[in-house]
Amino acid sequence: MRIYLDHNATTPVRDEVAEAVARALRDLPGNPSSVHAEGAAARAALERARAQVAALVGAAPSEVIFTSGATEANHAALHGVVGSAGPRGALVTTAAEHPSVEAAAAALEAQGRHVTRIGVDAQGRIDLDAFDAALARGAALASVLLANNETGVLQDAAGIAARTTARGVPLHLDATQAVGKVPVDAARLGAALLSASGHKFGGPKGAGFLVCRGGVALAPWLRGGPQERGRRGGTENVAGVVGLGVACELAARELGERAAVWARLRDRLWEGIREKIPRVRRHGPPAAVLPNTLSVEFEGADGEALLQALDLEGVAASMGAACHSGSIEPSRILLAMGRTAAQARATLRFSVGHGVREAHVDRVLALLPDLVARAREAAA
Repeated sequence: MRIYLDHNATTPVRDEVAEAVARALRDLPGNPSSVHAEGAAARAALERARAQVAALVGAAPSEVIFTSGATEANHAALHGVVGSAGPRGALVTTAAEHPSVEAAAAALEAQGRHVTRIGVDAQGRIDLDAFDAALARGAALASVLLANNETGVLQDAAGIAARTTARGVPLHLDATQAVGKVPVDAARLGAALLSASGHKFGGPKGAGFLVCRGGVALAPWLRGGPQERGRRGGTENVAGVVGLGVACELAARELGERAAVWARLRDRLWEGIREKIPRVRRHGPPAAVLPNTLSVEFEGADGEALLQALDLEGVAASMGAACHSGSIEPSRILLAMGRTAAQARATLRFSVGHGVREAHVDRVLALLPDLVARAREAAA
């Protein structure tokens, strides 16, 4: 029996989603841009999915742009606003962003744009005073990760939005880890732009979206066609988008229940670790993290050895961002929080989700004490 505790990397596709994708692949052969009946059927399915996405994230359907995922959406947001703002375009972001935002920011720097990265405290939350000071110096865009993919830490979205609104700077929220786990409403959060990926909450890989609100001038990231109202060229991934829409509908229906169940599983895992294993530390403030995410430092352990040992016992977990799997570099997020390289390398992330049960958590707790002891010996 395999136990999958890596839902922040990707989630198993829900049965309802898989069935919807299969039907779309079979029954919707038309191009949504074509005017014949087959094209019209594909267009109708696309717009139904757009409405499902919009309903989940507090947007109008006309504000939803379909993408291949959050990485593309993040690049579209940053390059579409800052990259088109001229040589004086500036970006304010943080030192604890997902690699897709950090890489886009670095590319903008290489083009001569100014990028300010605001630090985070030991709990992983940004310094709002420093953030406001950076905005005061002028910016075309502020970009903040709403929920950290490694630690699950939730930023103070209200405090962030109050400052961007006061300074007249549009706010981009990378909500990839938050959507489907906690309530996300772009309008209430004050986000002009908001990005996410379907595969993080039971949808298919290769389908995501960018919400663009409030009349933000967004230059197209992909050119070559009139699709997505001219904001993202290329024939749409109809089957993937249909699956994304169903995943959003499920999330809207189940959100309260799934968050409560996942929080109980996460807390059961943490309490068991704390009781059974000495010298452990949880990253992030317990009251301000995703309900499904637990980041734990096993002091003095070789995290990679522990991860491999768990895998051999049938347990999938992670050392951080899936985008950096196989990297020997310590987590940039944990370093930004003031952890040492050794502490970062001793940290594992457990993320629960649909299909995880108490019996799975208890099995992991039965395995961990011996495996941690062996991983500490390996690091000695």
